[in-house]
Amino acid sequence: MIDCPAWTAQTQNFLRDRGGVEQLVITHRQGISQQIAQIQQAFACPILIQEQEAYLLPKLSVTPFADSLSLNPDCQLLWTPGYSPGSACLYVERLGGVLFTGRSILSNPLGQPMPLRTAKTFHWPRQIASVQRLRAQFTPATLTYLCPAANTGFLRKKGVIEEAYQALYALDLEQLLHTQIKT
Repeated sequence: MIDCPAWTAQTQNFLRDRGGVEQLVITHRQGISQQIAQIQQAFACPILIQEQEAYLLPKLSVTPFADSLSLNPDCQLLWTPGYSPGSACLYVERLGGVLFTGRSILSNPLGQPMPLRTAKTFHWPRQIASVQRLRAQFTPATLTYLCPAANTGFLRKKGVIEEAYQALYALDLEQLLHTQIKT
C-alpha cells in the first residue's frame, strides 16, 4: 500500500478482503496518518520510509532507506527530496513503467505532470533537481505512467498521466525553478 488511506471500517474490510497489506510505503510526510500505528498493528506490515522522515515514527517498526531501496526485481523506492526532505517515489517496472510520485509531481489543471511549489514545499531547488534525476534515470521505454498522490481530479477519471517520460521531458525546469509559491 502506498501512503495511509482514511482508516475507516470500509477501508479495513476492503484491505482484508484483498489479503491485507504486505508493506506500507510512505512517499511524503502528509502520507503519514494518525492511524499509521493501527494500520501496522492490524496487518503486521513493515513501514518503508526514506531515512530523513523515519524519525517521525519513533515508536513504530520502520525500514528506512537512503537513496533507493529495491523491494523486488521490478519494484524500487527512489528518494526524491524537495516536497519534503524524505519525499520518495515508487517505481514499478510492469506496464512499461509506472511511477507513483507521491507529492513530488502532481497533475496541473490540464492533466500534465508538474512539480508544484506551495507554502509547504520544503526545498524547491531540490524538488526540481529530483525531477531532473527522474528524467535522467528513465526513458520513453521505461516510464509510461505517472500516478500522483493528489490533484487526481485534473486527470479526468483516468487516474494516471500517460506518456509520462515525454511529459516530464517537456517540462522547462529552468523556468520552473523561478516559479513563485502557489497558495
